[in-house]
Amino acid sequence: MRTELVLDALYAARRTRGSLAGTIFHSDHGSQYNARAFADACRTAGVTRSMGAVGSSADNATAESLNASCKRETLQGTQTRGSAREARLAAFGWLHRYNTRRRHSHLSQTSPVDCENSLLPTPATLTHAA
Repeated sequence: MRTELVLDALYAARRTRGSLAGTIFHSDHGSQYNARAFADACRTAGVTRSMGAVGSSADNATAESLNASCKRETLQGTQTRGSAREARLAAFGWLHRYNTRRRHSHLSQTSPVDCENSLLPTPATLTHAA
């Protein structure tokens, strides 16, 4: 993974949300997350970086569970994706459904966006797909 990729993701999140002030970004110790450019971009956006202890997989268990669900549900029964564009569209579709429509038991059977909107004075900018 390149530093430019995580920078692009951070900038996309800021464009979508309008502001990331107060956000905590948890990651492993990958070089892309330790890069000066990423640290500077987080500081500018008001994002606090958090990294797990070296050698502790428990810190990343939630992220790994999310990744496993995405892979299982988007790749199940397929041999190949066909193209990079198709893979991106499949991942985006899955993430959009996960955040806006999928109910989570830890969130009282609401979607992440509905839960977040119930806690914020101003709703998140992510809307439900038709």
